[in-house]
Amino acid sequence: MIYWDHNAAAPVRAEVAELLAHAFTQGGHGNASSVHQAGREARMRLDQARARVARVLGCEPKEVTFTASGSEADALALIGAWHARPRPERRRVVTSTVEHPALLGAVAQLEAAGAEVARVSPGPDGRVRVEDVLSALTPDTALCSLMWANNETGVVQPAREVAWACRERGVLFHTDAVQAAGKVPLSLREVDADLLSLSAHKFGGPAGVGVLMVRKDVDVRALTPGHQEGGRRGGTQNVPYAEALALALELATREQEATAARVGALRDTFEREVLAAVPDVGVNGAGAPRVPNTSNLRFEGVEGEALLMALDLEGICVSTGAACASGTLTPSHVLRAMGLTAPQARASLRFSLGPSTSATDVERVVEALRRHVPTVRALAG
Repeated sequence: MIYWDHNAAAPVRAEVAELLAHAFTQGGHGNASSVHQAGREARMRLDQARARVARVLGCEPKEVTFTASGSEADALALIGAWHARPRPERRRVVTSTVEHPALLGAVAQLEAAGAEVARVSPGPDGRVRVEDVLSALTPDTALCSLMWANNETGVVQPAREVAWACRERGVLFHTDAVQAAGKVPLSLREVDADLLSLSAHKFGGPAGVGVLMVRKDVDVRALTPGHQEGGRRGGTQNVPYAEALALALELATREQEATAARVGALRDTFEREVLAAVPDVGVNGAGAPRVPNTSNLRFEGVEGEALLMALDLEGICVSTGAACASGTLTPSHVLRAMGLTAPQARASLRFSLGPSTSATDVERVVEALRRHVPTVRALAG
């Protein structure tokens, strides 16, 4: 099988799988909130994992909050920060129309609670213009959220510039960095955010654990009450998964530059060969800076789901959009925001390469597309 859907989830790294196997079979199982020996040992392991994540991000350990996912981290960032805002008269939230569904869902909840929401659309290349975001930052803005990299197109957003502008205006800035981790240099030196979300399964860790970085001078109201995680997230912590996230993040960060160069070259070769082999194909996000592993291709006159199934029968895993929305007939909100028609959006597939992708894989997928696209087009016509 060729797994070309690494934006949905990257395979768990061997080192991480080994760590988890040891933790669940031979490791301690104490509650990190307990005062007995097993609890103290669990607390020490949790503190070490937190410190390791903080070193990568360039923040303090107490600013790292472990969550169950990137989606939860997004919700905690927006809903928690909005309800805890020190100036209640600031009721405006600024975001983009190409955010992850989890982020957009949190924004919708805030809107229902009385927030005034401004949603900024991107240009045809999928990138939001800094000037458009700045125009939306009115004096009553409490919070701005702009993703670091888009999960469907791979387009890198101007999060750094927007973060600076927000800091100058006293506006809290959050970035969903889930798709950036392991693909671009990731730290608060790169984007000076107040709140930053991560998810382990995007960079070789297990699904079911994420991180929200919260600056020490920023308050968030817990969605789940409890004393754990500095009062930001109640519930017994999953110590093995926190350790697994820390290890995966360290490894992905250490190898990021070399992996990006290799995978980026494969991605460029893949796009070049597909465009040469198959007529009427476009690259969604072409011309904008993109993370190196993502290619979103538009096959004019094709029903994307049909092409996806044809590839799946050959053991080639791709996606029609965000994994959270797969299985729906609604065209991608990201591609629609970029100006694509509904048929064009439904004719698009996301190919996401990973550390294990080879040149042979590229050749096989290009050949499969060369054979299947004409057939699927004929059926649709």
